[in-house]
Amino acid sequence: MTVALPDRAELAAIKALEATDDIEFDVRLLANTPTHESRDPALLRQWASAADEFGASLAPVARAPHVVESGDGLAKGLLARYTSRPVPTVELFTDTLALADELIDRLGWRHWYPAGSVRAAAIAHEAVHEQLHHGPAKTALKRSLGHVVLRAGRHRLYGHVAGADEIAAHAHARTVCGLGRSPLLLTAALATATAAESPHGSSQGSPHGRKK
Repeated sequence: MTVALPDRAELAAIKALEATDDIEFDVRLLANTPTHESRDPALLRQWASAADEFGASLAPVARAPHVVESGDGLAKGLLARYTSRPVPTVELFTDTLALADELIDRLGWRHWYPAGSVRAAAIAHEAVHEQLHHGPAKTALKRSLGHVVLRAGRHRLYGHVAGADEIAAHAHARTVCGLGRSPLLLTAALATATAAESPHGSSQGSPHGRKK
């Protein structure tokens, strides 16, 4: 699948995304995640801010994952995908990466996303998900969100907040790769650019995937 670069009007619509701050993109991610449809927007913003701060504070992953490349990301609506078996692997989709870099140049966003940073951010994003799905980082993220589902005296049971790990991973990638804006701004730009190519005229989904 190939995608034609946006024309002048479409580029103007994408560039208008700049006015949305990074936390608002985080809030939108949560709002569009199943189970959050009726949540108070103020609560979503609180969770978004907490997850963003948590991800930004995470140390870089000590061991780099195995990386493979594929060329059919646009057809799948993916920029990168993490798989844990048989070995932890990040699959990068070179066609989506190329489109992202073309958009960055045409939009004048290179000061936010330096050359090579989209690839590095995709790897950092996917690699940190292993920390957020297992071990102490998973528990720490829950505590930072403060979503208490059960109290028994002084004891509290913290619940899972769907989508919070994705926000934390984006914030981590933004921080460790020195990006000027969240990868979610670029994600929104890619979604807008590819919407006309989709059979239903809308984004084909999250640019990051996960497999067990």
